[in-house]
Amino acid sequence: MSHVLIVEDEAHLANGLRFNLEAEGHAVTVVRDGESALSLLLGEWKDGRLENEMEKEIDAVVLDVMLPGKDGFAVAAELRAAKNFVPVLMLTARGRPEDVLKGFASGADDYLPKPFELAILLARLQGLLRRREWLRDSQAEPATSKSKPYTEYEVFSFNRRTIDFGKLELRVNGNTIHLTLMEAELLRHLIRNSGRVVSRKSILEQVWGLKEDTDTRAIDNFIVRLRRYIEDDPSHPGHLLTVRGVGYRFVAEPENSD
Repeated sequence: MSHVLIVEDEAHLANGLRFNLEAEGHAVTVVRDGESALSLLLGEWKDGRLENEMEKEIDAVVLDVMLPGKDGFAVAAELRAAKNFVPVLMLTARGRPEDVLKGFASGADDYLPKPFELAILLARLQGLLRRREWLRDSQAEPATSKSKPYTEYEVFSFNRRTIDFGKLELRVNGNTIHLTLMEAELLRHLIRNSGRVVSRKSILEQVWGLKEDTDTRAIDNFIVRLRRYIEDDPSHPGHLLTVRGVGYRFVAEPENSD
């Protein structure tokens, strides 16, 4: 049984989600604002003890964007900054492509505009919970079983760097960087097309599933962040190259690498 945290200030929606998730066999906790969500997920120490300590670890978060106080974007960003990588399904009444990209940029793993069909929400949430179980299994067991999903142990190495797409980890110079799902998927798309120019339109359609006209600066911001992770000098990239006016090109072994 999984434990799902619902962060939603509309009581009728929160109660409806709780009812349906409990009917699916999940344990559910509901909070009404971002500060309470962060308190539960990150914990607050007082008088030598952890306040709000949960009896059961939270396995996934259904997070509304429009909250009193800190909005969902801020909550997701603070979770990731604190190195908490619990899966986050973000909900919002704003379905513009720019908002979708902003949600992914803040660290959300999936994004669902309101109004939504309950069956779709349940399917999306189940997908995030299933990935979390895969990650737990991959950390507890050697990567030898052929019965595991292909993506669980997919590893790509280049120029003394290793990306483990199953664990959402990038290892560089002895350091491990945790990737969000969308960061990993963008890297995967660029690596699949290694050496070829990948247009921003292709990234929008094939990574984020967006087909509308969208401000592509959000993609540029993702690239800037990925360069900080994998480049020796992000201001002079050797792996993630900009093709002016078109998009980006991934190069595994730059000509000037050692």
